[in-house]
Amino acid sequence: MWQSFEAWEAQVHALIRKSPLWGFQTYRKALFLADLAWFDAEKLVKFQQARGMASQLVDSAGSVSANVEEGFGRGYGKDYARFLRIALGSAREVQGWYYRGRHAFTPDVVDHRLKLIDEIISGLVTTSEQQRNR
Repeated sequence: MWQSFEAWEAQVHALIRKSPLWGFQTYRKALFLADLAWFDAEKLVKFQQARGMASQLVDSAGSVSANVEEGFGRGYGKDYARFLRIALGSAREVQGWYYRGRHAFTPDVVDHRLKLIDEIISGLVTTSEQQRNR
């Protein structure tokens, strides 16, 4: 797996990197989070009590970037802001799943994921406010 966000970015398919959405740093971080969650779910399923969490984690992490994509496809303004707020809700859900699943991960992994999610939340809040005021 990747050692850093930059290493992950370098391996993303060229067509994805050509998208106008690629310029939105929060979107890139949300895609990174979805990939991390995919692999983190493998650790969760090893624990009987966390198997349900694994699918919830993957679903909610994927929902963040998916809602940014859907909103972006509808144009700018209030409609885009609405999808960014939905993505924000999903990001907060991912944050909760990582906290609840923290026993399956090292403290460094939990800290990394929570900080990444905090950056995503901050970017979504700022951008949704900007879009709502357009």
